[in-house]
Amino acid sequence: MSNKAPLAGYVDPNFPNPNGPQDAPIIIFGYTPSFAVGLLGVILFSISTLLHSYQIYRYRTWYFIPVVVGTVMEVVGYVFRILASRVDPYSVINFVVQYFMIATITRTQSGIDHRLMHSNSVVAPVFFSASIYTILTFLINAVGRQYSPLPPRALLVVFVVSDVVATIVQIAGAASIGKAESNRNDPTTANNILLAGLAFQVFSFLIFIVLLAIFLYRARKVSTAALMPFTMALCAATFLVYLRTCFRLAETAEGLQRNLSTHEAYFGCLEFAPIVVAVFIFNIWHPGKWVPRY
Repeated sequence: MSNKAPLAGYVDPNFPNPNGPQDAPIIIFGYTPSFAVGLLGVILFSISTLLHSYQIYRYRTWYFIPVVVGTVMEVVGYVFRILASRVDPYSVINFVVQYFMIATITRTQSGIDHRLMHSNSVVAPVFFSASIYTILTFLINAVGRQYSPLPPRALLVVFVVSDVVATIVQIAGAASIGKAESNRNDPTTANNILLAGLAFQVFSFLIFIVLLAIFLYRARKVSTAALMPFTMALCAATFLVYLRTCFRLAETAEGLQRNLSTHEAYFGCLEFAPIVVAVFIFNIWHPGKWVPRY
């Protein structure tokens, strides 16, 4: 019995396939991307990028540069969602660039495996996570190292390395899926590798949240009232980034052509909105204004 998968995927009846050299026979997204979402993404992330660039220069918070790198990547991604919406939703290039990880995309007989999508959107949020880790290290130094379960430097190294490992595993899984699909073979093992990378990322970030909660609880009596608004902002942004990570895990675990991956409303509410709100939270409560540097 053959273990090769049948051709499947979404085709927009209102948008004929140009059948160009860079076009897949299906719309890789699982839907035709919304122009409004793309435009809103470009506008909002561009505004946040400009604000963060100014704030980093003003407060000399050079450690926050990864946020600007992440927001710039988001802008580029949403530009290509606009191109997919208005010019060519079947374009492999539009799909690849908007998910930022060109090397992990492999053409198959059915176009591109949708599961690659879930690992290709991990790059920009990793920069946001790294910045959150860095903020906590400065907060620990400002309030008191004795209240943290881990030394600030150790905390930063452990979680940055964890994110790097998780990203590498996801890319390896995505590449293996592409190879399996190219040969029309069963990609289950490769997909499990991808899921393992996402699950590890979710678990690692959960441990970080636990350590953050422990630190805040221990320091509750010595933390100043002036620092409380920023602490709440940090918790909110951390939760939003974690929500987005959980969504990506659930989407991948659900599999191809399922509800989460074929409805842009989920993308808008659980990918786009949380990250937009998180980056603007740090525009309003920029760490350079609230957290002393030691």
